[in-house]
Amino acid sequence: MTEEPEPTPATDGAPAPRRRGRPSRKAASEGPDARTRILEAARTEFAERGYDKTSIRGIAKAAGVDAALVHHYFGTKDEVFAAAVEVTFEPALVLPAVLGGDPDGLGERLARFFLSVWEDPGTRTPLLAILRSAVTHEAAANVLRDFVLRRLLERIAAELDVPDPTLRAELAASHMLGIAMLRYVVRAEPLASADPEDIVAMVAPTLQRYLGEG
Repeated sequence: MTEEPEPTPATDGAPAPRRRGRPSRKAASEGPDARTRILEAARTEFAERGYDKTSIRGIAKAAGVDAALVHHYFGTKDEVFAAAVEVTFEPALVLPAVLGGDPDGLGERLARFFLSVWEDPGTRTPLLAILRSAVTHEAAANVLRDFVLRRLLERIAAELDVPDPTLRAELAASHMLGIAMLRYVVRAEPLASADPEDIVAMVAPTLQRYLGEG
């Protein structure tokens, strides 16, 4: 019995080797869907693993794309992180309603708005990524500062008719972020299982004191 020769790699008609860097024309044509999958995968990876343990390759695998496509759309890991944690609501559309009502109810409205963001799985995931990563990595801390300070606190402080409005807004933010850390990250009981409305009722007077008293 004679042994058949081992097959040699095909050359004619074989696909060209995959190159690093710019994605193929086919991948680019699938851009919008692929970009959405990458963002969703990145949010999940960063939220579950934190910044340090998340890799571009891991995000690409979870999204079902090549790592080169992640780099093509978002660049570095820091840039992917910043894009991934952009929450799915725009504070500019919500804060006027929170800040524009009766001044005596500002603390309650702000507490309810804050908890509603965290109770929504769509916005909780990227925020978890920020909190879990910000304590150990500067890129995540920068994103947290940018989101909390520029997109939220500066807008709140601008509407307050009290002394030291920026300091008061930061104190309110520190109070709410502490609740978020214990309830959604550490999951400390009984806070983790408490009814959101019960939390609002307890927290609102403190926020009102920060933001509404001269």
